[in-house]
This record gives sequence, structure tokens and C-alpha cells, in this order.
Amino acid sequence: MKPNISLQLWSLQEECQKDLLKTLEKVKAIGYEGVEFYDYFDYSAETLKAKLVELDLVVSSSHVSFQKLTETFDETLAFEQALGNQRIVVPYLQGESLADWQGYFETLKVLAPKIKAAGLQLLYHNHSHELTTFPEVDLLAQLIATVPEVRLEVDTYWLAEAGVPELPWLQKHQEQIELLHIKDLLMTETGSQSTEIGQGQLPIRSYLSFAKARKMPWIVVEQEAFQEHQPLISAEINLKAIKELLEEVYKDD
Repeated sequence: MKPNISLQLWSLQEECQKDLLKTLEKVKAIGYEGVEFYDYFDYSAETLKAKLVELDLVVSSSHVSFQKLTETFDETLAFEQALGNQRIVVPYLQGESLADWQGYFETLKVLAPKIKAAGLQLLYHNHSHELTTFPEVDLLAQLIATVPEVRLEVDTYWLAEAGVPELPWLQKHQEQIELLHIKDLLMTETGSQSTEIGQGQLPIRSYLSFAKARKMPWIVVEQEAFQEHQPLISAEINLKAIKELLEEVYKDD
């Protein structure tokens, strides 16, 4: 069965800041089946849940900062349960030393079983620095070793940005990977930036084949830089491209 397709709402951050509820309507109108939140803009879980039900949208996951998760754990857990979210994703960590990182991981080791007992899953979303900050140290592998209950939301763009061979890395850690963050990578004169799927150089189809083999429930689409189109148009282009690639990957099923 094909995975559902979710949009990380950071892709539409200006729209969300203006009116989150109307942005959800626009995401549904484009054709996405789910959303991944990064902020709730002071809306209650009940209000957001009602809107999602009205639109027949699903929360694939939500990005929740480490600070929020640790400082307001009980309230955060209750909010996510009321929202109907099953996946809490820590989106970013930054440490100056290996000891800093290990401290984060030890904290997550305590929280992860509590999250699981509440019927939710704890995930971590990577950038490139987990693989480049300390030579010969894969901080994501260290996280997995320290926190058995954690799963990964792997951002394939940032794997590529780190210079890691993406597919071998995905295969090596496949048992811990629950979601993929998909965006394409465009090389420019000033460096790399994200772009619409199919307009860059990443092997997106291969990532989707990996997702198929792992029977992933969701593919999460994101775009952070925009060269030619407004974000809503890019979101529509990305959905069309992902659907076409999924058709190719699943054509024999």
C-alpha cells in the first residue's frame, strides 16, 4: 500500500503565521492527506482537531522542540493526544561537545518510554551537523544506541548535504527509520538549497523505493527555499511530483 503524503507546514510558514486554519484548508485543497505541524500558534488542540476532522486531514507527526518537551512534558503530551497526533518529533539539537549530545540523549532515554506508554512514538529529525560536527562520530547512531525506543524521521536532503551516501546509510539504520522528510537539492553559485521535487539532483525515486520496502505509513514533503514559485505553488508541484514517482515505484503492486 502506498504511503500517505503529508506536508511539513514550515514550507508555508508565512501562510501559517497569517492564519493557520485557512492554511490547513489550502493544504487540503491542494490534495495532501496530512500535515506535520511545527507550531500551533496558540490554537487549542480541540480547535485544531475539529478543523482537521472537518477537512479530513490527518496529523502525520508534529515537531516539538526539546525545550518544550522537557519543560512542559505532561502538558505537551496531553496536547498531542487531544490533537490526535501519534508521533512527537524532536526537530533539532545542538551541542558543543559530545558530552552535551550525550546529555540530550540521556534525557530522551527517560522520556521515550513515557511517550510510548501514552500511545505515542518519539522520533528525531536530523540535519547535517549530526554527521559532520565530530569527525568519525555519527551522532544519530549514538542516539539510536542510547535510546532504544526512539525512531528517526530522516531528512534525506540533510544526509546528502552532510556528504553521506544516503541509500547505504538508510539501509544500515532501516530498523530505526519510521518517516522520511523529502525535499530536493539544488546547487547554486552560493551553495545548495532546497527546491521543488524533480528540479534538483537527489535520487528521490530511490528514497521512495526504500520507503516502500519499509512499508512506511507517511512521506513528509518539505521545501525551505523558493526560486521561481510562491510556496503554495511549490507545495502543489511537490505533491504532483511525489505522486508520479510513487506511481512508478508501486506500478507492479
